[in-house]
Amino acid sequence: MDHLIYTAVSGATRSLTQQQIHSNNLANANTEGFRADLEQANSRKVQGGGYDTRYMVGSENGGVDMTPGGIYETGNELDVAVKGNGLIALRDGNREVYTRNGGIDVDYDGNLTINGLPVIGDAGPIVLPPFSSVSIGEDGTITIVPLDGDVAAPADVDRLKLVDIPSSELQKNADGFLTSANPTTPRNEDVMVAGGHLEGSNVSAISEMVATVSLNRQFEAQIKMMKAAEGLVQAGNRLIRGG
Repeated sequence: MDHLIYTAVSGATRSLTQQQIHSNNLANANTEGFRADLEQANSRKVQGGGYDTRYMVGSENGGVDMTPGGIYETGNELDVAVKGNGLIALRDGNREVYTRNGGIDVDYDGNLTINGLPVIGDAGPIVLPPFSSVSIGEDGTITIVPLDGDVAAPADVDRLKLVDIPSSELQKNADGFLTSANPTTPRNEDVMVAGGHLEGSNVSAISEMVATVSLNRQFEAQIKMMKAAEGLVQAGNRLIRGG
C-alpha cells in the first residue's frame, strides 16, 4: 500500500513547489524587467532496506526564462530598455549582478542605482556631476549638459556596462537579481538599449493563472489518493483482525 502513499505524497509535494513558482511569477507580472522562473523535477530513490522500488519527486533550479518582454515609452531620461538579448550590470559587494530593469535612479550625490545597487560604467559605479539634462544613447553612453555649462556643448561622462550571458548560465539570487558563476563578465558591444523606455515583465498572467488552477486540481486529486490509501489500509487491518 505504501506504493500509493509514496506516489500521492510525492505528487502533492511537487504540486506545492510548482505552485510557489507560478504564484511568484504571477505576482511579478507587472514588475519592470522581471524574468519568469522556470521549474524542473527530478526523481530520487528512497534509501533503506525494502524500498528499492520507491521514488520521490524532487525539485531543482529550472533556470530563468529570458524571453524579452514588451517595451514601452516612459519619457524619463534615465529609463532604458535593453533591445533583444542583453543585461545591465550592477555592483553587489565584490561581484556583478545583472538585471533587465532599466529604471535608473540618481541621488543627490549623482550616484546611479537600480533597486538600490550601483550601476556599473567603464570605471566602476557611475557618478554624474551636476547636470541640467541627461540622455542615454543606444550603446549605453550617458551624455549630460552640465548644470553651469554651455547648453550647446553636451559631454559624454560614462557608459552603461551591458553584457550578454547565455540563459543556461544564469540564475537568480535571493534578491531577484540575475547572477552567473563568474564574478564579472566582459562588456558586449553588440547589446543596445532604448533611452526613455522600459521593458515590462515577460510573464503571461493568463498562462500563470491557468497553471495555478491546474495545480490546485492536481493537489486536490493527490489528497484524495492519500485518503483512499488510508481507507485501504484501515480495511486491510480490519480483515486481519477479523481473521
